[in-house]
Amino acid sequence: MKKILFSEKIKKAAPSLKVIHIEATVDNSPTSDLLWEEIEKECRRISDSYELSEINKREGIAATRRAYKALGKDPNRYRPSAEALCRRIVNSKGIYRLTTLIDVINLVSIASGYSIGGFDADKIQGDSLILDAGTHDDIFNGIGRGPLNIEGLPVYRDSLGGIGTPTSDEERTKLTSDTTNLLMLVNVYGEELPISDTASMIQDLLKRHASLSDFSMEVITVG
Repeated sequence: MKKILFSEKIKKAAPSLKVIHIEATVDNSPTSDLLWEEIEKECRRISDSYELSEINKREGIAATRRAYKALGKDPNRYRPSAEALCRRIVNSKGIYRLTTLIDVINLVSIASGYSIGGFDADKIQGDSLILDAGTHDDIFNGIGRGPLNIEGLPVYRDSLGGIGTPTSDEERTKLTSDTTNLLMLVNVYGEELPISDTASMIQDLLKRHASLSDFSMEVITVG
């Protein structure tokens, strides 16, 4: 498995951070009707459970926002992805139907409140990743967003540069229909859904929908 490291800035800004690090061999097929039914069911639960003003009070989301503020980033301008997804649901805008891996990640994210990075492991350069604070000089092309100012955002970097923040992942290492080796990083800045339940949910979804054949997991703590 890739080695995950933390910079001193991250250790100071998010001392309680835990990362669920998953690597798996999978199939990224078009999203099945069965998976989409599960997503729609969870969307209904979110819509029935939260007012718009309550979304950012969910512990997984609120703790991520606190980390942003500690690093100098405004979480109302650069929302964590879990918050953005849940806001779309509560605003009756729905979420997009994409591919199995992306939709599994989105399902787990809205259920847990955690922002999750999903990467094609074969596109990552080097044997380790470091989670650091983004800088003004970082060049980062967010998926579907173009150039993104990640200064003050927590960012995972490989040997070439940034690959993922809780707001957006980078085009270079994104999941495609050709992806067979998945790297998933679940960012637990504050625990909402228990970590063991989150990991079990991911493994179950990958087994049922993504032809899971290999699965490795570890939980890494900043401390």
